[in-house]
Amino acid sequence: MVMCTPYTIGETAVTTYTTIALTTTWQRTVLRWLPTFLGFPAGGLAAKLIVGPIDSVGAALAGGAISGAALGIAQWLGLRRSGLAPEPWVAATAAGMAFGLAAGASVVDFGTTTGALTAQGAICGAIVGTAQATLLFRRLGGLAWAWPAAISGLWALGWTITASAGIDVEAKYTVFGSSGAIVVTAATSVLALVLTNSRPEADPS
Repeated sequence: MVMCTPYTIGETAVTTYTTIALTTTWQRTVLRWLPTFLGFPAGGLAAKLIVGPIDSVGAALAGGAISGAALGIAQWLGLRRSGLAPEPWVAATAAGMAFGLAAGASVVDFGTTTGALTAQGAICGAIVGTAQATLLFRRLGGLAWAWPAAISGLWALGWTITASAGIDVEAKYTVFGSSGAIVVTAATSVLALVLTNSRPEADPS
Protein backbone atom coordinates (compact mmCIF):
# COMPACT_ATOMS: atom_id res chain seq x y z
CA MET A 1 0.00 0.00 0.00
CA VAL A 2 2.78 2.39 0.86
CA MET A 3 4.54 1.63 -2.43
CA CYS A 4 1.41 2.62 -4.36
CA THR A 5 0.90 5.95 -2.66
CA PRO A 6 3.47 8.01 -4.67
CA TYR A 7 2.12 6.62 -7.94
CA THR A 8 -1.46 7.40 -6.96
CA ILE A 9 -0.56 10.92 -5.91
CA GLY A 10 1.46 11.47 -9.06
CA GLU A 11 -1.32 10.17 -11.27
CA THR A 12 -3.84 12.38 -9.50
CA ALA A 13 -1.57 15.37 -9.91
CA VAL A 14 -1.13 14.73 -13.63
CA THR A 15 -4.86 14.23 -14.12
CA THR A 16 -5.65 17.42 -12.23
CA TYR A 17 -3.06 19.39 -14.19
CA THR A 18 -4.41 18.07 -17.50
CA THR A 19 -7.99 18.96 -16.50
CA ILE A 20 -6.96 22.49 -15.56
CA ALA A 21 -5.01 22.90 -18.81
CA LEU A 22 -7.95 21.71 -20.91
CA THR A 23 -10.34 24.00 -19.04
CA THR A 24 -8.02 26.97 -19.56
CA THR A 25 -7.67 26.20 -23.29
CA TRP A 26 -11.46 25.92 -23.65
CA GLN A 27 -12.01 29.24 -21.90
CA ARG A 28 -9.38 31.06 -23.92
CA THR A 29 -10.75 29.73 -27.20
CA VAL A 30 -14.27 30.89 -26.38
CA LEU A 31 -13.04 34.27 -25.15
CA ARG A 32 -11.17 34.81 -28.43
CA TRP A 33 -14.33 33.96 -30.38
CA LEU A 34 -16.92 36.03 -28.50
CA PRO A 35 -15.66 39.49 -29.62
CA THR A 36 -16.29 38.42 -33.22
CA PHE A 37 -19.93 39.42 -32.72
CA LEU A 38 -18.74 42.95 -33.50
CA GLY A 39 -18.34 41.89 -37.12
CA PHE A 40 -22.14 41.85 -37.51
CA PRO A 41 -22.93 45.45 -36.49
CA ALA A 42 -19.69 46.76 -38.00
CA GLY A 43 -20.45 45.15 -41.35
CA GLY A 44 -24.06 46.27 -41.22
CA LEU A 45 -23.09 49.86 -40.51
CA ALA A 46 -20.44 49.91 -43.24
CA ALA A 47 -22.93 48.55 -45.78
CA LYS A 48 -25.55 51.07 -44.67
CA LEU A 49 -23.14 53.97 -45.14
CA ILE A 50 -21.78 52.78 -48.49
CA VAL A 51 -24.78 51.12 -50.13
CA GLY A 52 -27.82 52.38 -48.26
CA PRO A 53 -30.99 50.37 -47.61
CA ILE A 54 -31.27 46.86 -48.99
CA ASP A 55 -34.19 47.41 -51.34
CA SER A 56 -32.93 45.82 -54.56
CA VAL A 57 -30.91 42.83 -55.70
CA GLY A 58 -27.96 45.06 -56.58
CA ALA A 59 -27.97 46.66 -53.14
CA ALA A 60 -28.22 43.23 -51.52
CA LEU A 61 -25.25 41.90 -53.49
CA ALA A 62 -23.06 44.91 -52.72
CA GLY A 63 -24.19 45.31 -49.12
CA GLY A 64 -23.92 41.59 -48.45
CA ALA A 65 -20.38 41.49 -49.79
CA ILE A 66 -19.35 44.39 -47.54
CA SER A 67 -21.00 42.94 -44.46
CA GLY A 68 -19.70 39.47 -45.24
CA ALA A 69 -16.14 40.71 -45.61
CA ALA A 70 -16.32 42.49 -42.26
CA LEU A 71 -17.79 39.41 -40.59
CA GLY A 72 -15.25 37.13 -42.25
CA ILE A 73 -12.36 39.24 -40.99
CA ALA A 74 -13.78 39.34 -37.46
CA GLN A 75 -14.37 35.59 -37.43
CA TRP A 76 -10.93 34.82 -38.75
CA LEU A 77 -9.39 36.90 -35.98
CA GLY A 78 -11.24 34.70 -33.53
CA LEU A 79 -10.13 31.53 -35.34
CA ARG A 80 -6.59 32.52 -36.29
CA ARG A 81 -4.96 30.12 -33.80
CA SER A 82 -6.80 27.22 -35.36
CA GLY A 83 -4.59 27.45 -38.43
CA LEU A 84 -7.40 28.60 -40.73
CA ALA A 85 -6.16 30.64 -43.70
CA PRO A 86 -7.64 34.18 -43.71
CA GLU A 87 -8.13 34.90 -47.42
CA PRO A 88 -10.36 31.92 -48.30
CA TRP A 89 -12.46 32.38 -45.16
CA VAL A 90 -13.06 36.09 -45.75
CA ALA A 91 -13.77 35.52 -49.45
CA ALA A 92 -16.18 32.65 -48.77
CA THR A 93 -18.05 34.63 -46.12
CA ALA A 94 -18.30 37.73 -48.32
CA ALA A 95 -19.49 35.77 -51.35
CA GLY A 96 -21.89 33.68 -49.30
CA MET A 97 -23.45 36.73 -47.72
CA ALA A 98 -23.69 38.62 -51.00
CA PHE A 99 -25.61 35.85 -52.74
CA GLY A 100 -27.38 34.77 -49.58
CA LEU A 101 -28.75 38.23 -48.84
CA ALA A 102 -29.77 38.73 -52.46
CA ALA A 103 -31.64 35.43 -52.46
CA GLY A 104 -33.19 35.82 -49.01
CA ALA A 105 -34.30 39.42 -49.46
CA SER A 106 -35.72 38.67 -52.90
CA VAL A 107 -37.78 35.75 -51.62
CA VAL A 108 -39.47 37.97 -49.02
CA ASP A 109 -39.73 40.87 -51.49
CA PHE A 110 -37.40 42.97 -49.31
CA GLY A 111 -39.96 42.93 -46.50
CA THR A 112 -39.12 43.93 -42.94
CA THR A 113 -41.77 42.14 -40.89
CA THR A 114 -40.45 39.73 -38.26
CA GLY A 115 -41.57 36.77 -40.35
CA ALA A 116 -39.94 38.12 -43.50
CA LEU A 117 -36.65 38.86 -41.77
CA THR A 118 -36.64 35.44 -40.09
CA ALA A 119 -37.06 33.76 -43.48
CA GLN A 120 -34.43 36.03 -45.02
CA GLY A 121 -32.02 35.14 -42.22
CA ALA A 122 -32.62 31.42 -42.69
CA ILE A 123 -31.90 31.58 -46.41
CA CYS A 124 -28.91 33.89 -46.09
CA GLY A 125 -27.47 31.86 -43.22
CA ALA A 126 -27.81 28.61 -45.17
CA ILE A 127 -25.87 30.04 -48.11
CA VAL A 128 -23.17 31.62 -45.92
CA GLY A 129 -22.89 28.38 -43.97
CA THR A 130 -22.55 26.37 -47.17
CA ALA A 131 -19.79 28.65 -48.47
CA GLN A 132 -17.90 28.32 -45.20
CA ALA A 133 -18.52 24.57 -45.00
CA THR A 134 -16.64 24.02 -48.25
CA LEU A 135 -13.54 25.23 -46.38
CA LEU A 136 -14.36 23.49 -43.11
CA PHE A 137 -14.72 20.17 -44.93
CA ARG A 138 -10.95 19.97 -45.34
CA ARG A 139 -10.55 19.94 -41.58
CA LEU A 140 -13.76 18.43 -40.28
CA GLY A 141 -14.88 16.06 -43.00
CA GLY A 142 -18.59 15.27 -43.16
CA LEU A 143 -19.19 17.09 -39.87
CA ALA A 144 -18.75 20.36 -41.78
CA TRP A 145 -22.09 19.86 -43.53
CA ALA A 146 -23.93 20.38 -40.26
CA TRP A 147 -22.72 23.99 -40.35
CA PRO A 148 -25.14 25.34 -43.02
CA ALA A 149 -28.18 24.05 -41.12
CA ALA A 150 -26.85 25.47 -37.84
CA ILE A 151 -26.14 28.90 -39.34
CA SER A 152 -29.51 28.95 -41.11
CA GLY A 153 -31.36 28.41 -37.86
CA LEU A 154 -29.20 30.78 -35.85
CA TRP A 155 -29.37 33.63 -38.37
CA ALA A 156 -33.14 33.25 -38.43
CA LEU A 157 -33.05 33.52 -34.64
CA GLY A 158 -30.74 36.54 -34.84
CA TRP A 159 -33.23 38.43 -36.99
CA THR A 160 -36.14 37.39 -34.76
CA ILE A 161 -34.34 38.73 -31.69
CA THR A 162 -33.40 42.00 -33.40
CA ALA A 163 -36.90 42.58 -34.78
CA SER A 164 -38.45 41.84 -31.39
CA ALA A 165 -36.03 44.21 -29.63
CA GLY A 166 -37.56 47.26 -31.30
CA ILE A 167 -34.65 47.96 -33.64
CA ASP A 168 -35.53 50.05 -36.70
CA VAL A 169 -35.49 47.10 -39.08
CA GLU A 170 -37.48 49.22 -41.54
CA ALA A 171 -34.13 50.81 -42.41
CA LYS A 172 -33.38 47.55 -44.26
CA TYR A 173 -29.99 46.59 -42.90
CA THR A 174 -27.89 43.78 -44.33
CA VAL A 175 -27.75 41.88 -41.07
CA PHE A 176 -29.31 41.70 -37.61
CA GLY A 177 -28.10 43.93 -34.79
CA SER A 178 -25.94 43.40 -31.74
CA SER A 179 -28.71 41.81 -29.67
CA GLY A 180 -29.07 38.99 -32.17
CA ALA A 181 -25.35 38.91 -32.95
CA ILE A 182 -24.37 38.21 -29.34
CA VAL A 183 -26.68 35.20 -29.17
CA VAL A 184 -25.54 33.86 -32.56
CA THR A 185 -21.87 34.30 -31.71
CA ALA A 186 -22.20 32.59 -28.34
CA ALA A 187 -23.95 29.64 -29.97
CA THR A 188 -21.36 29.33 -32.75
CA SER A 189 -18.40 29.32 -30.35
CA VAL A 190 -18.53 25.54 -30.80
CA LEU A 191 -16.85 26.05 -34.19
CA ALA A 192 -13.82 27.67 -32.58
CA LEU A 193 -13.58 24.79 -30.11
CA VAL A 194 -13.86 22.09 -32.76
CA LEU A 195 -11.33 23.75 -35.07
CA THR A 196 -8.86 24.29 -32.24
CA ASN A 197 -9.12 20.65 -31.22
CA SER A 198 -8.66 19.50 -34.82
CA ARG A 199 -5.68 21.74 -35.49
CA PRO A 200 -2.78 19.92 -37.20
CA GLU A 201 0.15 19.41 -34.86
CA ALA A 202 2.47 21.23 -37.25
CA ASP A 203 0.45 24.45 -37.00
CA PRO A 204 1.72 27.10 -34.56
CA SER A 205 -0.37 27.51 -31.43
